[in-house]
Amino acid sequence: MQPLIVAIDGPAGVGKSTVSRLVAQELGIPQIDTGAMYRAIGLAAIRAGIDVKDEATLAELASKTDIEFVPGEKARTMLNGEDVTDFIRTPEISMAASHVSAVPAVRRVLVKLQQAMGSRNGGVLEGRDIGTKVFPDTRHKFFLTARPEVRAERRYRELMARGQAVDFDKVLAETVQRDTQDSTRADSPLTYDSSYTVVDTSDLTIPEVVSRIVEAVRSVIS
Repeated sequence: MQPLIVAIDGPAGVGKSTVSRLVAQELGIPQIDTGAMYRAIGLAAIRAGIDVKDEATLAELASKTDIEFVPGEKARTMLNGEDVTDFIRTPEISMAASHVSAVPAVRRVLVKLQQAMGSRNGGVLEGRDIGTKVFPDTRHKFFLTARPEVRAERRYRELMARGQAVDFDKVLAETVQRDTQDSTRADSPLTYDSSYTVVDTSDLTIPEVVSRIVEAVRSVIS
């Protein structure tokens, strides 16, 4: 029996990480946070003083970097043995991750790692090209979307809750900028096709989104 793979793609701010974690819990399979992987590489690059557009050096960094996930009610992201779960959620790292994820050599390294993780025990993977590039053959593909201002508001509230001084207009501008970068990059751009189920989360609660995905998956595997 093939491992169960659920692909959840979409832009920043649609709730992919939270939804993926809850869907994984409902289905009893691991969550593989691919976005956190790119954020971790972005953090490692900044710490090492590497230009996030230096493709050759970033590729070398990615090949030597160890990224793992520790399961739990809140999964932890480990970078070379260090818990960086909170460090990788700042606006600076978000933009760095967008640059890093556009580097083909980095994507190749991390895609192989994602495929290896998913092939072992299955999993819910969220990102921007899971259903198009990482696991294109899975029958369970979902593309989450939401209006830019809604996503920016969610991000703004999240950062404020962490005690960070942020300006809403700046968060909205960064949201739009990242959408442009992710959807226009040459390698594995943010996109979806007719094999996906599209879910607009603008006016839905997290439990409602999770319920739609879980029900759709179970309807296929039952």
